[in-house]
Amino acid sequence: MNNENNNITTTNLPKTEHQQGTACAGRSNLDSTNWLKGMPDPADDCDIVEVLFKNTRRGFYRNSTHIPLKAGDIVVVEANPGHDVGRVALTGRLVKLQMKRVNLRRDTEILRVFRLAKPLDLERFEEAKAREFTTMVRSRKIATDLGLQMKIGDVEYQGDGTKAIFYYIADGRVDFRQLIKVLADVFHIRVEMKQIGARQEAGRIGGIGPCGRPLCCASWMNSFVSVATSAARFQDISLNPQKLAGQCAKLKCCINFEVDTYVEASKEMPPRDVTLETKDNTYFHFKADALKREILYSTDKHIPANLVTITAARAFEVMALNRNGVKPDQLLADATERKAEHSAFGDILGQDAINRFDKKKKKKKKNKKPRQPEEEGKQLPEQRSERQSGDDKQQGDKPRPKQTQDGQQRGGDQHRQGGRNNRRRNDRRSKEGAKNNRQPSNNEPAKD
Repeated sequence: MNNENNNITTTNLPKTEHQQGTACAGRSNLDSTNWLKGMPDPADDCDIVEVLFKNTRRGFYRNSTHIPLKAGDIVVVEANPGHDVGRVALTGRLVKLQMKRVNLRRDTEILRVFRLAKPLDLERFEEAKAREFTTMVRSRKIATDLGLQMKIGDVEYQGDGTKAIFYYIADGRVDFRQLIKVLADVFHIRVEMKQIGARQEAGRIGGIGPCGRPLCCASWMNSFVSVATSAARFQDISLNPQKLAGQCAKLKCCINFEVDTYVEASKEMPPRDVTLETKDNTYFHFKADALKREILYSTDKHIPANLVTITAARAFEVMALNRNGVKPDQLLADATERKAEHSAFGDILGQDAINRFDKKKKKKKKNKKPRQPEEEGKQLPEQRSERQSGDDKQQGDKPRPKQTQDGQQRGGDQHRQGGRNNRRRNDRRSKEGAKNNRQPSNNEPAKD
């Protein structure tokens, strides 16, 4: 019988409500991890179970009839008045630890678990949930007509549909006695008003933060602590309201996560108002990295000038020398410490460049000019042909020596360094020069 009820409740339960504890467990801050699952439980185990309802509401109920319950079962529990429908989130020994974590008093009355939800209970629960949106829209209009400075953010109906909880946001105290009377007369239900903050509203709505992960208030945070701007100052975060504010228009909760670490680390850093004296300049505190224990000093008190980065140990050493009336030659301790290198955006590897993914165009190789001969005796074939023709004019019929093979080879190497067109043109010229400079026979006179 229990298996049939479990199958019915799982299939008939709305997809969004069922996925809240299974597939979407990372998004809901109502889910609890049973890290003792699979371990043997003692015989006298805790008979109290944790039941989750819509949004951030939870409750602890006593399983007085000893119904075999497990996480994910849909149950009908006692309410005041009537009954409500919820999902079992935690059973066993961890329930006592959960009760201690939420500071549940010992004298608090613990209501009972009636039974596993039946199809009729689920049908009435679905009908009540279908009225929530229209009730919220109409209640907002009624509150506006009454002139109340409040915003109704959500409406939650009880499982039997006889009661509804109206969640509202207001900056100050609101007298909503007249509003309760009007809502009870219009919707014919019992009305309960519950005030929530902006952070709780953001957790109920959900969303993605600037870090790319689900909002902490919608995933795991249950209690909210006030965040001050001093926490941002301790971490040297720019006091930019657009960056410090979250989706709830309040300071981000994550600013408080690491502030204690920065406060402890700043205790081991030199004071900000102490100046360091050297023989060359006077250095003022500009910026510090408490986790790295490094300080950036500037020679100007208001603008960054001649920035030098030193360790906290070196800063304490220079302070001790200044107290004794000694000024070191330089602020750097040795050659290992160097001046801080600053670029426009602090991008050393070029990761922030806009054109980092663009393909670089290859430069076309220009035609190189033929290399000049290093020695005077090494001349191009054209020059040698012209010189030989001039010598022939002076010597008349005197025979001229033939060109050596080494000279022709050197000339060809020099011509191949040019472009393809230059090589063809040079070859054609060399052939014409060789034809004109042909050695005449004994009976034939030399041509000029």
